[in-house]
Amino acid sequence: MTEAIRYNPKTVWPQLGRPFNHGVVAPAGRTIYLAGQVAWDAEGNIVGKGDTRRQTEVCFDHIANILESVGGTLADMVSLMIHWTPEASFPTVIEVRKERLSSATAPATTGVEVSALAHPDLLVELTAIAVVPEERYRDPV
Repeated sequence: MTEAIRYNPKTVWPQLGRPFNHGVVAPAGRTIYLAGQVAWDAEGNIVGKGDTRRQTEVCFDHIANILESVGGTLADMVSLMIHWTPEASFPTVIEVRKERLSSATAPATTGVEVSALAHPDLLVELTAIAVVPEERYRDPV
């Protein structure tokens, strides 16, 4: 299996102890583009109203479940976009990200504070791109 190459040139700013990489060269495989994931449950109810930690955990759970359905894992992410509202605690988002991702397999990451998401009770939205190696990939059912 060919692994993604994750790198941080010495000519750009340091990672500052956060699990992300400035660049990721994706291996050969199936590219999976995920829609933005928010803290909605299967019935469309918001999970963790007012709780940044819980909502971020739910977002990562959704991403993990989507990737697992095609043979992937969070370690297959090559790009992660984080949107958070002013009501969210960005340090809490980073803390959850550190718990879910290792620096060795962390994706290239961008974070943006936004004025609002699709519903006023949503605090965080995560959007990812992953590359699942061909030998693990399976068609979704």
